[in-house]
Amino acid sequence: MPLRFIGIDPKTGQQGSPTVWVDETNAELVFQGWKPSAELEAECAATEVPGHAVGIPPHEAVIRVPARMVPLIREACDAAERSTRL
Repeated sequence: MPLRFIGIDPKTGQQGSPTVWVDETNAELVFQGWKPSAELEAECAATEVPGHAVGIPPHEAVIRVPARMVPLIREACDAAERSTRL
C-alpha cells in the first residue's frame, strides 16, 4: 500500500503532528490526528445519525485535525479522486 504524503499541520512543532496521506491503491484518505478527549469520543459514539449504528466499532477511531489543514485535505481529496481514474 504505497502512501502519498500530502502534508502536515502547518503549525506543528517537534511533537506529534496531524498529517494527511492518500492511499492511491484504494483511493482512500489516511489521517494522523490527535486523540479526542473521552468526553468528545463519548459524544461521537452516542450521536444518532440516520443509517449509522450508534457507537464506534472496534475497527474505527475518532481523530481530531485542525481546520487549518482544510487546504491539505482538499488536496488529498483531489489526489484520491485522480487515483480512481487511473
